[in-house]
Parts: sequence; structure tokens; C-alpha cells
Amino acid sequence: MARVAVIQLVGPWSDPDAVRARTVALLEEAARRGAELAVLPELCTVSYDLGGRQEVWAVAESLEGPSVVAWVAVARRWGLFVVAGLPERAGDRLYNTAVLVGPEGVRGVYRKAHLYGQEREVFDRGDEGFGVWDLPVGRVAALLCYDLRFAEAVRILLLRGVHLLCVPTTWTDQGKPQPWDDRGWCGANYLAAGHAYGNRMWVACADRAGQDGRVRALGCSAVFAPTGYAAVGPAPPDAEAILVADCDLRAVEEMRQAAGADLVADRRPELYGELVGQRR
Repeated sequence: MARVAVIQLVGPWSDPDAVRARTVALLEEAARRGAELAVLPELCTVSYDLGGRQEVWAVAESLEGPSVVAWVAVARRWGLFVVAGLPERAGDRLYNTAVLVGPEGVRGVYRKAHLYGQEREVFDRGDEGFGVWDLPVGRVAALLCYDLRFAEAVRILLLRGVHLLCVPTTWTDQGKPQPWDDRGWCGANYLAAGHAYGNRMWVACADRAGQDGRVRALGCSAVFAPTGYAAVGPAPPDAEAILVADCDLRAVEEMRQAAGADLVADRRPELYGELVGQRR
């Protein structure tokens, strides 16, 4: 059993040092609650009201920068693993990145493959594929926000044996006449729940909340079980939150091989060529 936390942040994001300090305080609180792995939102050190590439470049960091250094220090103090989103400078490239850190330092890096809207004018597209990291708690991977709409990416992670999918995200009200339904769920909650059920994996989504410049974030951070049900959350739409769930990560392997429903063996790859541009 692994205890997983999702951390929902609220603004303002005008002071990167203050935001970084707040992430540290919230990570420590999650650790005090027994979390072994914690997820922070996408691009959590900066406003999602992005401006242009130069504006984001000015506040972006390398993987040796102050945010990663601070998160590693927390991980080392508490024996914690952290998945967090940040704008990453790598040479002359600028990525929307999720970094995995642990007590010994950086354990993994994922650069967003599917850029959404204005992100395409700011960031370079990640072309390194979908990494999987073996941790003491289980096999873990990360996708970022819009990536979750691409079932191909999630299915690749199933085939690689992922137990827990971490999703640092920025769910906003852009293009959504009804951002939340009557039960307080946003559309992306149902998407994440469907992936959890359809792939028999845990899905932990950490969003920001409230107004962020010209952008309104939806909150609704949650952890979804392989049954498709919410283990914890969704969080409120406009408040800071730490949600903690106990996740039996190892049990997903047995669930994927249930009698009469083997999610890997029952696949028909010869019928799926169109998904990758191939024709039968």
C-alpha cells in the first residue's frame, strides 16, 4: 500500500520565490500526513497566464535550478517522492516539464508531448516518449494535462506496466460553457476516471485553483482508483487542498489479468494501425 497525495495550489503566482516556498510547505504537510509520493500541478512555479516565450523564458529554470533543489531537499528530509511541473530551460529549448525527484535527487523527467493552445507558441514539444520509473512504492509515470486526452499515451504506459499515473495539470474554464457539473466534477475528472478504469491503474491529478490572471483554473484535484471511482476528491474549485489516498499499487497487475478480461492479452494490435498512421 502506498500513500499518495495530490496538492492543489492557489495564486498569486507573481512571486516565484513565494510560490516555491509554498510548495515546500505543502509538501512537508503532505509528508506529515504520511504521503510517500506527492504530486504538484503543471507549471506550478509560474502563472498559467503565460504571455509569450520570452516572458516564460525569464522565469524558467534548469533541472539544477532553485525549485528542483528545494523539492529534492524536502524529499531527502522526509523520504518522499515528488512529481512536479515547471517550465524547464534546457540549452536553447524551453519545455513544459514534469520532474520526478526523490531523496537521492532527480529520478526522472517527462517533457510534455502534446502542447495545448497558447503553449505551442511558448514551449518546444517533448519528443523523448513516455518514461516509466520503478520506485519503492511501485511503477510510476507522468503525463501533463492535455496529454491525458490521448488514449495512445496512456495505453503505452499500461503496456509498460505502470501502476500509478501522475498528472500535474492545469484544467481551466477555457472553451467550457459548463466548467463543473451538478456534483462539482469537471469534464477532465471523468476523463481521468475512465483511464483509471479502462487501464486498471491509479491516476493522481493535481490542479491549480481559482483565478490566475486571465485564466480561471477549475481545481477538482483527485486520485482515481483502478475501479474508476474517486479514492479522494475532487477538491473544491477555488481552494488550496492536500488530498491523500492509500493506493494498493501492486493489486493492479492482478486486476489487469482477470478471468475473461486480460487487458494486454485481449488486445488486437493488427486492427489498430490507423492510430499510428498505418493502413491495413
